[in-house]
Amino acid sequence: MMSQTEREQIDDLPPSAKLVFKVLEYQGSLTQKQIVDESMLSARTVRYALERLEDIGVVTEDIYFADARQNLYDIDFPTETDTEQSADAQCAE
Repeated sequence: MMSQTEREQIDDLPPSAKLVFKVLEYQGSLTQKQIVDESMLSARTVRYALERLEDIGVVTEDIYFADARQNLYDIDFPTETDTEQSADAQCAE
């Protein structure tokens, strides 16, 4: 779950960074090109938004093994949907 401080930091970001965060929250791990396609933002805007999100520590960058020239971006903490899915899994046991 996101802390109050992290939520406040995200609230202070520009709208493009908030949109990129939401895209990652709903879609999961994506490359920069996939984020551009999903968000309909320019590549430059997505690059800037990812930098801002990485600066506050809510997005991580990893190697995309399907194409090592690209990076894979993901949210760095469990989201509400992840928490709900783990709760559902526990109920199923």
